[in-house]
Amino acid sequence: MGIDAETVRKPRFLCLHGFRTSGEIIKKQLNMKWPDSVLRKIDLVFADAPFPSQGKSEVEGIFDPPYYEWFQFNKEFTEYTNFDECLAYIENFMIKHGPFDGLLGFSQGAILSAALPGLQAQGVALTKVAKIKFLIIIGGAKFRSPSVTDKAYASPIQCSSLHFLGETDYLKQYGMELLECCVDPVVIHHPKGHTIPRLDEKAKQTVETFLERIQKMLSENEEES
Repeated sequence: MGIDAETVRKPRFLCLHGFRTSGEIIKKQLNMKWPDSVLRKIDLVFADAPFPSQGKSEVEGIFDPPYYEWFQFNKEFTEYTNFDECLAYIENFMIKHGPFDGLLGFSQGAILSAALPGLQAQGVALTKVAKIKFLIIIGGAKFRSPSVTDKAYASPIQCSSLHFLGETDYLKQYGMELLECCVDPVVIHHPKGHTIPRLDEKAKQTVETFLERIQKMLSENEEES
């Protein structure tokens, strides 16, 4: 017999939304596009970024406001404003609403999510919360400023990670560069662009297998502790 589903603690993920969207928007996107068989295996908590949108949102007319952004950046994505404030905000959210096992991020939230384990390992972020163990990265990439990259990617990202790469996503090549920083990443390729994709049968099985694997890791860790 399998383990009683009621007694198993599901992996708990903090979800970081995309640029100029919101926690409510990424929640709606995941609920619309991912099947219950996947969503039942994971406990998702949705945060709004700390800063109200400072410009037009690409989802205007599709999803209702308000819209938020995690930090601001220049055209080349090499200079970041309010970045330290963003890190402190995420840590405070995790203290208040945690503990969390992992991070799920899309777009700006995915870039942040993938950098946080390295920043945490270097002692420059999330020093007051438990170690991030798992990542789900949708339309992600790497930071480009040495002020962040020298710490975020100083060592290989050891977290178990699942990455979604869109065939026509303008960030695809940068998402592939991120893969090179990760130890044994699981990758799902989809035909769409910069979006949270629907899951075909193969992708659904890949996600479910990933979630079952990390669930097992959590259960084994808790038995040992």
